[in-house]
Amino acid sequence: MKKTIYLFIAAVAMVSCGSSYKAQDVVLNDMQDSVNFALGYVNGAMLKMQQLQEDSSDAVIAEFIDALQRGYDGKVEELSEAASLGKNLGMAVKSFEKGGLAENKTWQLNEKMLFQGMVNGMSGDTTVMKSEDAKQYFQSQYQASMMASDSVPAGKAIRAKCPTKVKTVELKNFTDSINYAFGLMNGSDIKMYVLASDSTGEEQTAFINQVNKTLKMNVINPQLMNMGEQIGKTIKEQEASGLIGEPKLETRFALIKQGFINGMKGHDTQFDQQTAGEYIQNTINNLKYGDTKGEGESFLEANKLKEGVIVTESGLQYEVLTMGKGPKPQATDKVKVHYHGTLIDGTVFDSSVERGEPTSFGLNQVISGWTEGLQLMPVGSKFRFYIPQELGYGSRATGKIPPYSTLIFDVELLEIEK
Repeated sequence: MKKTIYLFIAAVAMVSCGSSYKAQDVVLNDMQDSVNFALGYVNGAMLKMQQLQEDSSDAVIAEFIDALQRGYDGKVEELSEAASLGKNLGMAVKSFEKGGLAENKTWQLNEKMLFQGMVNGMSGDTTVMKSEDAKQYFQSQYQASMMASDSVPAGKAIRAKCPTKVKTVELKNFTDSINYAFGLMNGSDIKMYVLASDSTGEEQTAFINQVNKTLKMNVINPQLMNMGEQIGKTIKEQEASGLIGEPKLETRFALIKQGFINGMKGHDTQFDQQTAGEYIQNTINNLKYGDTKGEGESFLEANKLKEGVIVTESGLQYEVLTMGKGPKPQATDKVKVHYHGTLIDGTVFDSSVERGEPTSFGLNQVISGWTEGLQLMPVGSKFRFYIPQELGYGSRATGKIPPYSTLIFDVELLEIEK
């Protein structure tokens, strides 16, 4: 298993920021349209919240959408593992040019020292600093900087190309030292986990070439653009097996893309983040478990005609197996019961009877079918409840209970606890 490289991984490619993407309402003709649009929207809204705090300009959004399209179209360059890592690390360093070394805004980025440390680390050179010393130094300084109350923003980044050869450098100040240490510890890890079998040095050369190629790219938000490419690529790869891995959902990429735009721009006239997420989940549950819901409804329709079955206004059905003579609990009471729960096919999903130990709970802490049903029972009673899915767990899967399941419980009310 490969160890995580310290540099933040953010793979991107050249972008075209000439596109103009507008938030707008779309025509949703059917469930397929709606779920594709909602999927884009909920992810766009998440990106807005997590990635666009400092810059939510049209140019940044266009950069992401162009990358999304490029990933979906298969126009992302295929690279070897080492070259791909070089591209990722190059983009990570580009993000440091604005955010400071390792996203620490108080640390000035010195690419000359960082890259020389990385090359020395990949080559196993310990003349200036050892790898373990570099890691301990970096970690201790990072922790100290997080605790400092008098932090001062870093100066302008010092930019440079990644060299190809080992070189002994002089560390004249803190900026030199922290950048070199950061580069050295990453280079050492790259050598160990990515370049271990690179006997000719070709992969190291490919890595360095990609770092330098990436540094020349004109990118506003490297991390966000990488996400665009990877998300677009993932959508395309999953297309054959169904959107979000659901075979009954087809991919309609134009609607996904518009959903992203609307979500990133906060255009919520058709969906907001919560309703979009709920719609997606409910749609998937209906596709996967619609038969469960229908079978439960058919069961209840037939069951209510059975002799001895009583149906309440809410739709709860119950039979009295034994009628007790004690008081009835209120919704705010705590009760002790024995119960045995099954699905309509007889599958046991929970049973205090089988465990041989009754359980206690507040009536306002359980599913509504239980809250209602137990208030009908005098202490000492035993009832059988037939609980519709909307009075049970609804669209939620719980343990052995699939979404939309009708539940059957035999419940014996032992006492109302004080």
